[in-house]
Amino acid sequence: MNVEINAKQMVIAADGFVLRPLEASDAALIELYAADARVAKNTTTIPHPLPPGATEALIARVQAADRQEDTWAMDGSADGGPTLLGLISLKRMDRNQSEIGYWVAPAFWNTGHASAGVAALLQANPHADDTIFASVFQDNPASARVLTNQGFAYIGDAESFSVARGVTVPTWTYICKLK
Repeated sequence: MNVEINAKQMVIAADGFVLRPLEASDAALIELYAADARVAKNTTTIPHPLPPGATEALIARVQAADRQEDTWAMDGSADGGPTLLGLISLKRMDRNQSEIGYWVAPAFWNTGHASAGVAALLQANPHADDTIFASVFQDNPASARVLTNQGFAYIGDAESFSVARGVTVPTWTYICKLK
């Protein structure tokens, strides 16, 4: 696995695509995919319907020098694929820990891209984490399989608020020890 350092954020090679920092040119595809209710309702933070300016605000936030979360585009263009398959992020926590989050556009569901992105991020470990946490909504078992297939262990149930759903949703929580 090749890892190269960008001045702002790592570029990470994955199986069939790269994880790269978001660019302003990603806005249209992020907006297209994130506006899909199936994507939004499987995340805690994407509103549905997606309000004007939300995508540009996301890109500005993840490009900020003082960001607490690194977000990568899953970019398959080097291998002849789309420039955006989905997004994956690591949100910094205390004590060398991060929380991983990801979504893949519905056109690319069940293709292994989520698993490959998670695997590449764990291998690269760009935050030098000891531990990475994740949570998924209990009505999204496919996302739970992505985590368990990459070595995450289930540690319990919780709840998270979904902006798109407007309610608190039961979650499964996972942990992956890297060190």
